[in-house]
Amino acid sequence: MKLHWHDTKRMIHHLTLIKIINACKLFASYYLSKWTKKNFHWGLPLSVSIEPTTACNLRCPECPSGLRAFTRPEGNLKTDFFSKTMDQLSPTLTSLMFYFQGEPFINPKFLDMVRYAESKGIYTITSTNGHFLSDDNIQKTLDSGLSRLIISIDGTTQETYEQYRIGGKLDQVLEGTRKLIRARNQRKQNYPHIIFQFLVVRPNEHQIPEVYELAKALGVDEVRLKTAQIYDYKNGNDLIPLQTEYSRYNPNAAGVFNIKNPLLNHCWRMWHACVITWDGLVVPCCFDKDANHRLGDLKSVTFGEIWKGSKYGAFRSSILRSRDRIDICQNCTEGGLVFG
Repeated sequence: MKLHWHDTKRMIHHLTLIKIINACKLFASYYLSKWTKKNFHWGLPLSVSIEPTTACNLRCPECPSGLRAFTRPEGNLKTDFFSKTMDQLSPTLTSLMFYFQGEPFINPKFLDMVRYAESKGIYTITSTNGHFLSDDNIQKTLDSGLSRLIISIDGTTQETYEQYRIGGKLDQVLEGTRKLIRARNQRKQNYPHIIFQFLVVRPNEHQIPEVYELAKALGVDEVRLKTAQIYDYKNGNDLIPLQTEYSRYNPNAAGVFNIKNPLLNHCWRMWHACVITWDGLVVPCCFDKDANHRLGDLKSVTFGEIWKGSKYGAFRSSILRSRDRIDICQNCTEGGLVFG
């Protein structure tokens, strides 16, 4: 993946000696656990994803927010809970992803929370569908200090875009992107680093070259292609790309699709990262969309108690023994095969 110097420099700027030592502890304990198949864990998370809201304006077909299909409570992250959590995590936390499910900009206090996290020395990231880049939100985004902004753009024409981003308006996303880049340039800022994320599905795979051209014309910093997680994939699906390098799944001789990832018994995410829902539940990763694997509740205990607790330890141990038996792991690619 291409190195983007301004973004890399900003990330380095957020590092401290304590964070570097913490990262070394995590790496050491992860590789020791991987090699011995015994659960060793030292350090606190490098990266955390936190959920600003479960609400979304779109109806994307493979997304619980879009399908309005959550079995867990829905709501908005509250600023007092957020600041209390960041106070616990900030000494060792390197990056914070303001996203799990939902559209972050729907939470009216979202950018206030970004500002708070940046003030605590945390590199901040969010992912948006780009429909809320109004003039006011653009100025607030630039004021917040947000380090990285991922804009989902899954088509270069409205006809293609709306086949996945149901209810979305591509022109609105592109106009908001233009205004953001113009305002950022006027301020002579090089952050947030702006990424066009293109979720490759069959209806849009023919437009991959075009998204690079579009990004260049707008002045977007980077394009990333991402493979799509498909829930009902075994018998094929109209969303699975024909270009196999952009698919998480391959058909066998009988025509049954299987995930490419061999699901080895280790997972770096379980050692260095986690997800916090809007209402304070700690879950292993972003594949646990309904928070079925609840490792603790920050409303009743501290993060450290959860991270070092017996429930988390047991989950990590189960990853080392039989990862393919864990439901949320069975459709996992450990990062979604993102291409730069």
